[in-house]
Amino acid sequence: MNRRFVLIAAPLLLALTAAAPAKRRAPPPPPPIADYVTINLVTTLGTIQIELDHKHAPLTTENILRYVDQRRLDNSSFYRSMRLAWGTPPNGLIQGGVQMDPKRTLKPVAHEPTTQTGLKHKAGAVSLARNAPGTGMAEFSILLSDLESLDADPKGTTPDAQAGFAVFGKVTSGMDVVRKIWDSPLSATKGQGSMKGSMIDVPVKILTVRRAAVAPVPAPALPKP
Repeated sequence: MNRRFVLIAAPLLLALTAAAPAKRRAPPPPPPIADYVTINLVTTLGTIQIELDHKHAPLTTENILRYVDQRRLDNSSFYRSMRLAWGTPPNGLIQGGVQMDPKRTLKPVAHEPTTQTGLKHKAGAVSLARNAPGTGMAEFSILLSDLESLDADPKGTTPDAQAGFAVFGKVTSGMDVVRKIWDSPLSATKGQGSMKGSMIDVPVKILTVRRAAVAPVPAPALPKP
């Protein structure tokens, strides 16, 4: 009787075992962040390579990498081209991001002023866009000319000028693509307040943003016998 019970019960045991849900593996930890991290920003007009400065602007860099690693910047866009009425063109900046889409944005990051990081708003610099200091999320600007007025100025006449904006990287390749975006036709009606007149009529799509592959470090040569 016992043997027959075992023979009958065995298939049921196998069925129960097969039906049991497999244990979920914990997701791999995020890759370590080096002092400098390169990302490739692929647009419909070409690729822009950016070096993020984690050494000097760690909070802002880590914030942007969260958007990169979670694919939140994929299918976003460059939507603004600010052109200065003075100086030699190309001057001003382009601005891109998710346009404050609540489904894509994460919590704001603490403000890292240039007086703290030592970074400057020079041509090719990448800076976090914001409203009040400490509200920056996924919107960012790339400068086509030096704009020292965006640096933190302790002697500024307003809290906004005193705080400045947070530089967190620089373009290392693709400034020609940045220029193409800056040259995009503008809309006469889009935008509000200071944004009006600088909105790109047909935004330039950001297809993907990824960390660049890190080349392996070659092993040291063995001494000759």
